[in-house]
This record gives sequence, structure tokens and C-alpha cells, in this order.
Amino acid sequence: MSANPISDDISAKLGKEVHAVLDQSQNCAQTAFAVLQKEFNLEGGQILKALTPFPGLALRGETCGAVTGCLMAVGLTFGRDDLNDWKGYLASLPPSRRFCRRFEEAQGSLLCANLLEAKLGHRYDLASRVDSLKYAASGGKKVCRNIITSAVMMAAEIMR
Repeated sequence: MSANPISDDISAKLGKEVHAVLDQSQNCAQTAFAVLQKEFNLEGGQILKALTPFPGLALRGETCGAVTGCLMAVGLTFGRDDLNDWKGYLASLPPSRRFCRRFEEAQGSLLCANLLEAKLGHRYDLASRVDSLKYAASGGKKVCRNIITSAVMMAAEIMR
């Protein structure tokens, strides 16, 4: 399964959607998933709710929420429904690993704290009110919006 480039029109549409959803949700994981869910008509049920604490895995600076949100969508596209379906499990790994590899190559890391430090010059503790305000004042939301947009584009190419 190779990535299928998305058109400029779809790219622009997804970028606008990321902007709108992030403004509403203030949550990278939910934003990434919601945009892909809408674009690919994915079922999601409780996934959006479950993704609530996933930004940086509960704001601990760990896996970027854009990664987890996108992987949820990739999993719905390529994953298995039956826990006994070993072939389905194995088939889901190449597109998921391809997404992670592309994200890491483009952004430099899969970890929220590393991404923010590289792009903003400071390692923020987003669970801290003081650091959260400093993050916002430093343009953090724009940086994260760009990361989410990039992640959504990568996932969309893989999911097509």
C-alpha cells in the first residue's frame, strides 16, 4: 500500500477543517480524528470521547495527539474487527508504521515535548497553568495546528 497524494483542493479543505475543529475542541487528538472521520465517513462512536485525554498522552509530553488521532483513523480503515483475525492485525501494521515513520521524518519526533521544544525553543509542561499560558503566548497553537494539518495530510494519503 503506497501513499496516494491528495489533491490541492482536498489539502486546502482538510487544512481549513483542522483550523475550525481545533478552534472548537482545543484538542489535537480529537481534531485529527474528527477531520479524518468526516473526510472518510468513518464510524467512530465513542472514539472521539475516548481521545479526550490523548494530547501528549494526558499532557505528559509523550506521544503527540495528532499521531494518536490519526492512528485511530488509520486503524478504523485498515484494522481488524475480530480479535482472532491475526492476518487483519498484521495487515494493519504497515500503513500504521508508514504513517509514524513519515510523521517522524517530517516533524523530527513523535513526542509532544520534543516537538514543542524543537519548534518553540522551550520544553513546556502543558499540564501546568503557567507553562500552558507561556505556550499560548509563544505561538504554540499555530505550531500545533501546523503539525496536526501535516499529520492529517499524511494519514489521508495513506488511507486513500
